[in-house]
Amino acid sequence: MNRIDCLGLGIMPYDVLYSVKVYPEAEMKIDADSLHMQGGGPVPTVLVGLSRLGFTTAMIGVVGDDPIGQMGIDELRQAKVNTKFITVRRNKPSAVAAGWIEQGSGRRTVVLGREVFVRPADMKLSQYPRSRLVHLDGRDMPATLKLARWAKKSGATVSFDIGSTRNDVSDVFPFVDHLVVADSYVFPFTGTSNTRNAIRKLQEFGPKTVVVTEGIKGSTGYESGKFYSQAAYKVRTIDTTGAGDAFHVGYLFGLLTGVDLAERLRLGAAVAAIKCRQPGARAGLPCKAELLKFLKSGPKKYR
Repeated sequence: MNRIDCLGLGIMPYDVLYSVKVYPEAEMKIDADSLHMQGGGPVPTVLVGLSRLGFTTAMIGVVGDDPIGQMGIDELRQAKVNTKFITVRRNKPSAVAAGWIEQGSGRRTVVLGREVFVRPADMKLSQYPRSRLVHLDGRDMPATLKLARWAKKSGATVSFDIGSTRNDVSDVFPFVDHLVVADSYVFPFTGTSNTRNAIRKLQEFGPKTVVVTEGIKGSTGYESGKFYSQAAYKVRTIDTTGAGDAFHVGYLFGLLTGVDLAERLRLGAAVAAIKCRQPGARAGLPCKAELLKFLKSGPKKYR
């Protein structure tokens, strides 16, 4: 553990997702066709995805001292993610994300309940392995800033994922090298609905590379003075839960293997599409052979 490929810090909810024929309206009671339970959270999902692609990873996070927290830790261990740096908070419940997935469209609604947070005091920087890449989600900002500063001092590349405007995370942007964010965050934050203008505004905060993902509209990135675009791939969508996280898996796979931004966007689009063919955030994440097979198949695009 002296050196690894990716060290991550983020929330660790356990996902409980019901598959339903149609979205329920207020006051309705409906039956679910199936139930899917698996670990979730942007950063741990990315670490699982990178591990499946052959990289060494470790997780910094917190769970409660309950069976749900242990299930989350066990699932990461099974995926070969190092869990040594996960804190178990006594007398607290683990985070749970509960929701439903609409059959046919793959649309989903998810509600997160969380009472455990990573505190700066939980973090033992001297114990962490040197990492090529540090991946963050910004939900626990004091801890995020502490790790981001440490990462820059240790020479790591910092990547950052945010999908909504739940909290102000802009203080960490100066420490970020690769800012890959969802349209649901970037447009409200920047006050523009134009992707390129939004990217320009984000670059003013310091990140060298900025990418905005827009679901089936694809993604747009900016690096070294040039914009790049990538269409989303068409698949039979079962569930879009974790599609943005899956995009990060492909993108960071490309970053760790040294390919250019255009190829990173292509890899991100491919992993996101593959994931959407199965329910839940992690079940559909591919191994390297599956990813390459998908790309060689000449998948159709949305545009």
